[in-house]
Amino acid sequence: MCRLFGLSSAPRRTHATFWLLDAPDSLSRQSHRDPDGTGLGYFAADGTPCVDKAPVAAFRDRAFAEEARRVESSTFLAHVRFASTGSLQPRNTHPFAQEGRLFAHNGVIEGLDLLDAHLGQDRSLVGGDTDSERFFALVTREIRANGGDVGAGIEHAARWIARNLPVYALNLVLTTPAGLWALRYPATHELYVLQRPAGGQHGTRHLDHSGSEGRMRVHSADLAAHPAVVVASERMDDNPAWRPMEPGELLQVGPGLHTSRRVVLPDPPSHPLTLDDLRPAAAASQQAV
Repeated sequence: MCRLFGLSSAPRRTHATFWLLDAPDSLSRQSHRDPDGTGLGYFAADGTPCVDKAPVAAFRDRAFAEEARRVESSTFLAHVRFASTGSLQPRNTHPFAQEGRLFAHNGVIEGLDLLDAHLGQDRSLVGGDTDSERFFALVTREIRANGGDVGAGIEHAARWIARNLPVYALNLVLTTPAGLWALRYPATHELYVLQRPAGGQHGTRHLDHSGSEGRMRVHSADLAAHPAVVVASERMDDNPAWRPMEPGELLQVGPGLHTSRRVVLPDPPSHPLTLDDLRPAAAASQQAV
């Protein structure tokens, strides 16, 4: 399934090095199908969102994903995609950028014709074919409608989809230069949070997180001396402080790493989907590999 990773050290800008595919060996390549895209989002010093991404459909794209990418930001967002909707094109590869924010999603939403109709003129925010970017467009519109309140925008958009469309999962991470938000909904996929003190659990170590099967690795020497909050689709090291988010929980990480969390979607989707309900490609994209 898709892998999500978000990190905030805001307001401090830190350096981090990302390998979106951590050079899996030949046996891993033979026994696990390749991802359909990789992407890294971060913010320049002036707050401009930056996205490096590529569909992993050719050797040059795999080389892009395996190459170490050292960047500086106060928040980071990384995604490894297994496609459920949309072709293998850069326009369908996460993260997406809209109105100064970055967004990545793990899940499946169906009924996209209804979502397009609901978006109306805000459908113009969508440059690709995915359910994820349409979901982001709805979040963006709801943020505007709620006076710039990102948490309220996520809540209202997710609630409309949960009431009106068939849903398998809506897990997301959204970042700005100073903030990070994450939603887990419903209980389909896990999402974990780590509030990491400077130096981690031992107090002296840099951050070095690795996902399963070599899908993603993140290293930051700066975080030996500074705290951070991390959100990921899986526990990425042996720190016992990783906490699974509750189904329906919305997490906000603000400047100074102040965190708040609340369950904003306590009820299951009105039209829940199972793996058996999904198209073969979508079902394959949602299973662990």
